[in-house]
Amino acid sequence: MCGILGTFNLDGKPVSLNKVKDMAEAIAHRGPDGEGYYVKGNIGLAHKRLAILDPTPRSAQPMPSKNGEWIIVFNGCIYNFQELKIELKAKGHSFTTTSDTEVICEGLDEYGPDFFERLDGMFAIGAWHVKTRTLHLSRDRYGVKPLYYWQSGSVVVFASEIKAIIRHPKYRMGLNLEALNEYFTFQNLFRYHTLFKDVYMLPPANTVSVSVKNKSILHRSWWDYDFTEPDNKMTFRDAKDETKRLMENAVARQMVADVPVGSYLSGGMDSGSITSLASSHVDRLSTFTAGFDMSSVTGVEANYDERRDAELMASVFKTEHYEQVINSGDIRWSLPRVVWHLEDLRVGMSYPNYYIARLASKFVKVCLQGTGGDELYGGYPWRYYRVFGSLNQRQFFDDYYEFWQRLVAKDDRMKLFTSAALKGMELDAPRGVFERVFTFNNKLKYETPEQHINNSLYFEIKTFLPGLLLVGDKLSMANGLEERFPFLDNELVDFAQKIPIKHKLGNLQKMKRLDENVLNKRKKFYTEYDDGKNVLRKAMSEFIPKQIIKRQKQGFSAPDESWYRGENAHYVKELLMSKKAACCDFINPQFISSIIDEHNNKKVNHRLLIWSFMNFELWCQMFMDGKDYTQIQA
Repeated sequence: MCGILGTFNLDGKPVSLNKVKDMAEAIAHRGPDGEGYYVKGNIGLAHKRLAILDPTPRSAQPMPSKNGEWIIVFNGCIYNFQELKIELKAKGHSFTTTSDTEVICEGLDEYGPDFFERLDGMFAIGAWHVKTRTLHLSRDRYGVKPLYYWQSGSVVVFASEIKAIIRHPKYRMGLNLEALNEYFTFQNLFRYHTLFKDVYMLPPANTVSVSVKNKSILHRSWWDYDFTEPDNKMTFRDAKDETKRLMENAVARQMVADVPVGSYLSGGMDSGSITSLASSHVDRLSTFTAGFDMSSVTGVEANYDERRDAELMASVFKTEHYEQVINSGDIRWSLPRVVWHLEDLRVGMSYPNYYIARLASKFVKVCLQGTGGDELYGGYPWRYYRVFGSLNQRQFFDDYYEFWQRLVAKDDRMKLFTSAALKGMELDAPRGVFERVFTFNNKLKYETPEQHINNSLYFEIKTFLPGLLLVGDKLSMANGLEERFPFLDNELVDFAQKIPIKHKLGNLQKMKRLDENVLNKRKKFYTEYDDGKNVLRKAMSEFIPKQIIKRQKQGFSAPDESWYRGENAHYVKELLMSKKAACCDFINPQFISSIIDEHNNKKVNHRLLIWSFMNFELWCQMFMDGKDYTQIQA
């Protein structure tokens, strides 16, 4: 797990080592254990190392293949590298390290860029082919590891984080207003652009190539999710037994490391399942939970603290358990750090993620995460049931788009943005962006409730999950910690896509029998029933306590609705209502004021929007106005 960087001058001009080092310094936090550089002619590569496998100097990067024809920088972990290594040895390749990096080098030498498709793991790779003078970039199936790129004329730069790219002397800072419109619609970006003008993210399961001969960046997509062909002959028992087997294998595969491995442990089933399985591989596994000071919290948020359930599981699994209590004042200290490291603003109130990663990094270098189980096994039934009864594609799009406008609807975005900002965006664009997620895949059908739900799974795993993964990567790497995701194991993902919806949602048949004309009854059903991940619950039932198996789904979120009205009300106004607020070049201060007033008067729970305003204000201060936050990285 590391930070990678490269710069390529297509006009043949030499790359400056000092400039490469300066850009790489912006991502030094990703690799506290070492650094390396390869600069030759018009190509420069840099690597900041977090040593996980074979932490000796022999596995330092940039790493050449044995014949010197490939030079790579790599961020991630390949879980099937031992099997690939055996295959490559049989073809005559030799190895001098025990790292997965060397396997990638020799695999590229044997098979070329097609080898990326055979990697089971999380990765972002920059590979320089010396003979053809071609730069290849590739990213894992699911987009666990980020990789950004920028091209301006004859210059191509890629990096694990944008803050390295914008240090290039030719980059000119600017705000991408179309991305801003998208962010304040979805609290996410569904396209692979960023708030930074002309900086793009490489899509998951994509390889791009660029050379002096062919100066344009050529994309090749080599994998996508497919929920369209479930195995309807699969019995519930088959689904349960195979899920159990594949989960055991996935956790075992992802325990590989030459450094301590721990696990996050919330009060939920996903992290509990992973912790249970991981604890069988490690004597006294270290586990980590973040909880919240609930002394001034009321209403539904009073149940947000999961420490009691986590402590129960820690006792059952006999882990070495650590907890951190987050209070209302912790957002003021952490938010600038969160925004600086996240830079590419995405889903949800993520500062608790920063704190728990910071806690875990004091004891381990690798931490297992439960992300992905909801998206594969149907963990959000109250969302799917909103489109359960859609009659066709158009109604499906209408129903689901209404829900996924998480922040500001189109009419209100007219009031949200300043007149200057509105000139640089098309307000209707997010609707087309939303639909393109579906229409990009021509296999999707919209005829049955099961198809509607599978389409929902496809949408969320293509949009919501990448946002969660991006937050996880940036805020864990801010603390020199590698996160791993057993649910995103290739074999497990391939199987989970084949499981019929009837095995994932326990109340599917009951939903079908509801009277279509009794609207309130249907609304009550899809907002109150929590019947998702049915087969996963049964598969994991022998490992974790019954009360956890039956527990309702709950996200990892601080009680910010209460805190924004109470202890943090002054901080919110101080940050957003200042006459010097940097975001007011793009956001109308009157609109911000009205949102804060509505929230404080308990008219509407605007916690998501207030969080996004706060993030964007600090983003503008740091990246648009150049306020120096480099001293708060740790």
